[in-house]
Amino acid sequence: MRIDILTLFPEMFSATRESILGRAQKAGKIQINIVNIRDYTQDKHLKCDDYPFGGGAGMVMMPQPIGNAIEAIDPDHEARRIYLSPKGATLCQQKVFELVEYPRLLLLCGHYEGVDQRVIDLFIDEEISIGDYVLTGGELPAMVLADAVSRYVDGVINTSSLVDESFSDNLLEYPQYTRPQEYKGMCVPEVLRSGDHAKVDAWRREQALLLTQKQRPDLLKK
Repeated sequence: MRIDILTLFPEMFSATRESILGRAQKAGKIQINIVNIRDYTQDKHLKCDDYPFGGGAGMVMMPQPIGNAIEAIDPDHEARRIYLSPKGATLCQQKVFELVEYPRLLLLCGHYEGVDQRVIDLFIDEEISIGDYVLTGGELPAMVLADAVSRYVDGVINTSSLVDESFSDNLLEYPQYTRPQEYKGMCVPEVLRSGDHAKVDAWRREQALLLTQKQRPDLLKK
């Protein structure tokens, strides 16, 4: 999978070269291409934003640099083009499963007061939000989306690690434990040390249900 990320602040994406994403790129499983929108502006001062028509606070990203960048890196509209925006549909696990089916994604990071609406109308396939709150820009949401999708690209993570995760079957993941068996007076549940796989599976299912009922009862309604 190839993921192109268009941003005014490419330095923020150094984190994508670390940990699992970094190893996946080195192994050729995914390609994350960071595109500096300023490289495509026609303004001699590299200006990419201006005051909004109609007045109001803040600045709006101009259509020309964004449009030129998109046309340059995806001239044939091969990518699923996504604008990270608080106005978009909320990212969920089902959407992640849908996006991983695309061989290529293009993520546009807004900033300031957002982007000129004509960019969305002309170039964007869908808008996605990572939650009902507002951030300073789309860079962090783009990293969240890229990370969430990349995990399901074949070969990025061991398949067994993707089983029984949170949101599988609309349940949160059961509690996890490792060594030592006792820490500050708290012991690992005996059933996990029993070696009885049937009992372990039943305990994990029960704990997932209890945890979901306590913290995310809305998921059980689904």
